[in-house]
Amino acid sequence: MAMPTHDWQLTTAETVARALAVLTEHRLGLNGGGVPGQLSLTGGSSLEGLLTKGDIDLHLRVMPGEFAIATSRLTLIFDRARQEIWTPSFAVFERDSTPPVGIAVTVVDSEHDRRFVRSWERMRTDETARRYYNLLKRRGGDVEAAKAQFFTDLVA
Repeated sequence: MAMPTHDWQLTTAETVARALAVLTEHRLGLNGGGVPGQLSLTGGSSLEGLLTKGDIDLHLRVMPGEFAIATSRLTLIFDRARQEIWTPSFAVFERDSTPPVGIAVTVVDSEHDRRFVRSWERMRTDETARRYYNLLKRRGGDVEAAKAQFFTDLVA
């Protein structure tokens, strides 16, 4: 059976370096815009050998009292995304830029925050997890749902 064809590219050291430059640029921009929190790089562009479409995923961790401030200020510079999955401690934003940038905002120590932090810590150290991540992307279908289940299982 043939595997589905996608626009996936393998993350290289150069990809990670570009993603880190985007992270630095956005840290400065968010700080200048008064957006609280700690911003880090995550997602397929953060680790060599993972499949990515070239977008940059960022994770903004905020203290509980900062969530409303962070999300209201982010709406001035990013588009709200996937609002159907937002919770009182989790929100997603995106910017259609080159490369596209997404920001997941989580309240420190909330369920989503623990899941993001633990799953990407594991991805950095677990070769089997990285191989499976790439496999689920190659399979196609509803990749977002498959990734969500994968990360849930990864930290269970």
